[in-house]
Amino acid sequence: MVPPRRAVLGALVAAACAGPEEAPPPLPAGPPSYSHLTPLRLSVGRIEFQPGTDAAATRTMPPAPLNPADVVRIMAQERLSAAGGPGIARFRVQIATLTREGSASGGVFTAATERLTCTLRCRIEIRGEDGTQAGFAEAEVRRAAVRPAGSPAERARAAEELVRAAGADLNVEFEYQIRRNLRAMLAPVAAPPAAPRLDI
Repeated sequence: MVPPRRAVLGALVAAACAGPEEAPPPLPAGPPSYSHLTPLRLSVGRIEFQPGTDAAATRTMPPAPLNPADVVRIMAQERLSAAGGPGIARFRVQIATLTREGSASGGVFTAATERLTCTLRCRIEIRGEDGTQAGFAEAEVRRAAVRPAGSPAERARAAEELVRAAGADLNVEFEYQIRRNLRAMLAPVAAPPAAPRLDI
């Protein structure tokens, strides 16, 4: 059945009046920050931050505005602090990867897509003054998403969104594992100074 001419004209007018698709909100500039969160204060004299050294364990497939290994390092440096005490803490990036693989090649009516996967894993060890291990905690998260294989800018944004989300997941899991496995090594959070009293 052929649709009435009036219905066809109405559809054309509606399409012409429709505005362009709204652009997604801009992402925050720079890498994510965790400095606004309550610090995890460890009863150690110092904390050493060791980057991942295995190229396969830190593989990042471009375009990638955020380097996953940098996100893990920033999370650790901004969440951990040394409260003083014997021994040291060693934090190490074990895995920080962003990989891509074709998901669908696309066709006349469908766009090509790709699957992005971000895997983050880290470990912190507490060593006594004699070098013996006093405790450790590990955290690992994995995020994956299928996104259109569009322009380089669109692919870069999809990668940045995924790495940011994985970093947020790792932050939550890392704190949980520390409070679970290194509870005895956590120092109390210092109370903020009391406001001066005003005598009237």
